[in-house]
Amino acid sequence: MLRATAFLAITIATASATQPVQTFDSAKFVGSIGCKSSSCHGGAGEKRSQYITWSQKDFHTRAYAILLDARSARIGEAVGIPQPQSSARCSVCHSPFQSVPPDRLATTARPDEGVSCESCHGAAEAWLRGHTRTDWTYATRVSAGMHDLRNLYARANACVVCHQNVDADILKAGHPELVFELDSQSINEPKHWKEDATLIGPRSWLVGQAVALREACWHARTDPDPSSASQETSLALAWLLAKTSAVIPDLPKISEPTSSDLEPLQKDADDLAGRAATWSPTNDSLTSILQTLAASDSEFRSSNQSRDALFYRALRLTLGIDRLAAALNLSAKIDKELNALRGDVQRHYDFDPGAFAEHLRSLRAKL
Repeated sequence: MLRATAFLAITIATASATQPVQTFDSAKFVGSIGCKSSSCHGGAGEKRSQYITWSQKDFHTRAYAILLDARSARIGEAVGIPQPQSSARCSVCHSPFQSVPPDRLATTARPDEGVSCESCHGAAEAWLRGHTRTDWTYATRVSAGMHDLRNLYARANACVVCHQNVDADILKAGHPELVFELDSQSINEPKHWKEDATLIGPRSWLVGQAVALREACWHARTDPDPSSASQETSLALAWLLAKTSAVIPDLPKISEPTSSDLEPLQKDADDLAGRAATWSPTNDSLTSILQTLAASDSEFRSSNQSRDALFYRALRLTLGIDRLAAALNLSAKIDKELNALRGDVQRHYDFDPGAFAEHLRSLRAKL
């Protein structure tokens, strides 16, 4: 579905990333069987049940099976793909092992695993035996080829590649539009890890939105027939991050584009994403961002923007307010107002900017 290289869905590097990321091009993928024994990650207790969590609870295990259902068949038929489960346009994200050259696949790696352990953590051949040794530090594991997912920039890059852009023809054929938001999607992912940092939620949100902007810009620039969704997403994210970065003194700034050339914005977004990964937000800084975003209600009342543009702004704004309110423990206080905003952006076709502005004004007053 993405215009991607063969390894795009299973390496940290993305097609549009501007920062080089180390990859291990010769290590083999061994498949989830390498992780499932009870003495490794298929047992019980801390650091022993990750395979169980993934295999029983994680929707990523169903990624390949989705390509076999009737809906995927209809989408495939509409775009000239008779068998979605074997087409690289679909399997690159739904069955990543199919995009791996045969000489990099162990006999135990099965394409029908869907998005499995190594899709996120990297080809395991070089680090599988050693990563449990007591004398191996986390840095040792990373140097052996395990992806550094503690780094939020690397984590966002690993996820956004399959959770942001879909080609216009596939969207028109019925594929759901994708919205990437690292914080809430990390929370919804069945947890098989522990976060080390406090206030990681707003940091994840900001890194994720910056990476989403970078990818949306890349897609809008490089796709010969970009969807209106990718173009409007670029502009909406730029609007949101311009407001956000303006009140964070120590991070790069995002400016709304003044021309159709999105390449400078793409680079600025990547710079912000990399720097935001080490951002240390305070309650005061988060409150300032939240109040700034909530104060944009007037822009939805009288604006020369199209209803489509305002919808995409409202969607990203609602997601941002939701995550910032959660970090500040304000969700219960503004639950009624937040639910109204969520209802406003549920459906694209009947979005009412005036109603959204009124609900946003009510939320601002509650804050």
